[in-house]
Amino acid sequence: MEVGVDKVVRIGLLGFGTVGSSVYHLIQKERDEILQATGVDLRVVRILEKDLELERPGVPQDLFTDDYTDIVGDPSIDIVVELIGGVDPAGSLVEGALTAGKDVVTANKQLLATRGATVFDLAKQAGKQIRFEASVGGAIPIIKVMRESMMAADLHTVYGIVNGTTNYILSEMFKGAGDYEDTLAQAQELGYAEPDPTEDVTGADAAAKMAITASIAYHSRVTLDDVSCEGLENVRPEDVQYAREFGFMVKLVGAARLVDERVNVRVHPALLSQDHPLASINGVDNAVFLEGHVIDKIMLSGPGAGGVPTSSAVVSDIISIVSTDKAGFLQDCSCYKDRDFIPDAETSSAFFIRTRVEDRAGVLAQISSIFGEYEVSIESMIQKGHGDQAELVMITHPTIERDFFAAIEEVGQLSCCRSPLTTIRVL
Repeated sequence: MEVGVDKVVRIGLLGFGTVGSSVYHLIQKERDEILQATGVDLRVVRILEKDLELERPGVPQDLFTDDYTDIVGDPSIDIVVELIGGVDPAGSLVEGALTAGKDVVTANKQLLATRGATVFDLAKQAGKQIRFEASVGGAIPIIKVMRESMMAADLHTVYGIVNGTTNYILSEMFKGAGDYEDTLAQAQELGYAEPDPTEDVTGADAAAKMAITASIAYHSRVTLDDVSCEGLENVRPEDVQYAREFGFMVKLVGAARLVDERVNVRVHPALLSQDHPLASINGVDNAVFLEGHVIDKIMLSGPGAGGVPTSSAVVSDIISIVSTDKAGFLQDCSCYKDRDFIPDAETSSAFFIRTRVEDRAGVLAQISSIFGEYEVSIESMIQKGHGDQAELVMITHPTIERDFFAAIEEVGQLSCCRSPLTTIRVL
């Protein structure tokens, strides 16, 4: 073994896309620095890729294989880094690596949000570590902070802006740069959004991240199926601008709450007061805002997506593994409780409402009468005339959601309403 090297750690990469290639190049770039700091020599010795004919400048061609057993089945490989994404075949490869006695690093939010229990149980049985910092906030070390520094923080609320694509779109809409379609196209041109942005704009990407985050925060398993999800496809520029008039910004927010020992997790567009810490998170940045009975309030923010920021979290996880002699609780995600869930209908929220109505006497009275029946109270209102119609925009006080949506359905059936009612929650 070379002088100054305490240990050689051999790494197999599953996937060599944007993140995988960034991880490889970051390890090569920082290899000497890591060696000096830890005494560990990190060596990427095998890379799984489909196309073996494609030339990849700066990477030895003999590192590549299209046979996963060259990595999962190689006893000399110590750590498997899974960067394929999706539930299958990535899940089978991760489970195979753990069963084979290898530590695993993954950025795979879909896998952990759907089959996390199985994966963590396998890691525990094998006595190996699975690290997943890059699965939620890119370069933001939210997983490590919550698992290690916040174990006794008694967290009760987690709000997250955890998708850079949607945050960019809404930030641009707030600046008046265009509508949803225009700003999405801009995000795609800049490489912030995939050619098929469905997972981002529908909130599915954020929902998987919030399932992982809530599981750690409340020590109880939350899966993707437990997270209700609403995207931003129906948010219009006028909603964003009216919110601005009220002193709010619109963000796609993941919200996890613990109330009376029950959990509610969801993703949806939300109005945030412009003085809320999360309101300052713009462009493709991400942030997680934590509230606890012990810590009060803490926010972590930074680059949340892209190859370089994500690769830094992956390499950090690799270093954590080689620097940890005993896996301890890090073998699982600390889900030692089994909490019940709160149905969305039983939660309480304030709402932004926008609709067009006939501009005549008695219309507000009709609407107010229905709202009164369901105990929906209006906090503030804007009315702007448009010929024989008026745009009516309201902010409500918090109301039980079951009652609120029953009122909205009934108001929408009034003959004086000339457009569907747009509703957005207010945090």
